[in-house]
Amino acid sequence: MTLRSIIDIRYQEMTMNKDQIKGRVKEATGKAKEVTGKVVDDKDLEEEGMVEKTIGKVQAGYGDLKADLKKSIKKGS
Repeated sequence: MTLRSIIDIRYQEMTMNKDQIKGRVKEATGKAKEVTGKVVDDKDLEEEGMVEKTIGKVQAGYGDLKADLKKSIKKGS
């Protein structure tokens, strides 16, 4: 294994795919809306935040699964 291939593998392990990024951003946005809704006593905003946070967790989990599958396929070849 060359140094270049080792660097490429390490770089790929450190990067996130678009579903991981979008999911985690949506999760953070949802959490912010949830907390804001609690602070200002706005149940609709709080619920919207909880839904958005859950959607973000699902999307990030899907991205994690894709990354794990990609990693295991590369190890197998």
